[in-house]
Amino acid sequence: MSDMHGKKKALGRGLSALLDDADSENPQRDISGEYAAEYIIQIRPEQIEPNPFQPRSHFDEAELRELAGSILEHGIIQPLTIRRIGHNKYQLISGERRLKASKLAGLTQVPAYLRLANDEQMLEMSLVENIQREDLNPLEIAISFQRLLDECRIKQDDLSKKVGKDRSTISNYIRLLKLPTEIQVAVRDNLISMGHARAIINVPDEQSQLMILKKILEKKSSVRDVEEMVRNLGKPKVGGSGSKTLPAKYEKAKSNLHNKLLSKIELKINKKGAGTIIIEFKSSEDFDRIISKLDS
Repeated sequence: MSDMHGKKKALGRGLSALLDDADSENPQRDISGEYAAEYIIQIRPEQIEPNPFQPRSHFDEAELRELAGSILEHGIIQPLTIRRIGHNKYQLISGERRLKASKLAGLTQVPAYLRLANDEQMLEMSLVENIQREDLNPLEIAISFQRLLDECRIKQDDLSKKVGKDRSTISNYIRLLKLPTEIQVAVRDNLISMGHARAIINVPDEQSQLMILKKILEKKSSVRDVEEMVRNLGKPKVGGSGSKTLPAKYEKAKSNLHNKLLSKIELKINKKGAGTIIIEFKSSEDFDRIISKLDS
C-alpha cells in the first residue's frame, strides 16, 4: 500500500520535479544498481529521437500494425525507456517497436522510464535488452554479443552473467560471424537454422561451406543431413588401384560434377586411365532430380 502511495506521489509531482530528481547526485537505482530507473513520465512521441545504437534494422510492418491495434485497445503495458538529451528533448534507449506502433496508433502521449545513461551505457542497455527478445534471429544476437564485447569492453565471463547464457553458447553465436556473407544472410532471413550454421562452421574451406548451403536450400536438408555431409567431407578420397589422390583434372571434374548435382560423387581411375563414376542418390525423387540436371 505504501509503495502504491509512493508511486502515485512521484507521478503527481510534475515533470520538472522528476527531471530535477533525475539530475541529482544520488539518483535512485534499478535492480542492477547501475542506472536511475524509477521515474515514469508521459511524453509526446515526437519528443523522442530514435536510438542510434538500435541493433535491429528491420521491423515487420504487419506486426507493427497488429501491435498498434493492441495498444489502442489496451494501452502500452511496458513503458519505453528514454534518456534526456536537452530541454524537452529525449532519446530512446529501448522500446523502438512500441514507439513505432504508438505513432501508427496515433497516440499523443506514451509512458516512459526516464534514465541516466551515457552513450556506452545506452549501447549496453539496448544490446542486452535486444538479446533477451524471442523474435531476434541468431545473426542479430551474434552481432549484439560481438558489439558488447568490442564496443562496451565487457569480458566474456561478465557478459555471460549479464545475459544469462553460458560462455559456450555466446561463443557459438559469435562464430556465426566468421561464416561467408551468403550463409550469414541465409541465417538472417531464416532460410537455415542455427543448427545448420553450426554444422557448416566445422567445414574448413569457404567453397565447401557454400556448396553445403546450396544443398540445404535445394534439398531442404535437415541438420542431421548437414552433419553427415560434413563428416563425409573429412574422409580421405581413395581412387582406383590403391591411389589416394586423383590427377588434378579428374579432381576438378569431380568437384564440378559434385557442385552441379549436389550429390556424393565417387571417381575411380586405374593405371591404364580407365575408371568409373558413381553418383549417389537417396530416393526416387533424388534420382529424378539428378537426371533432370544431367539433361539440362
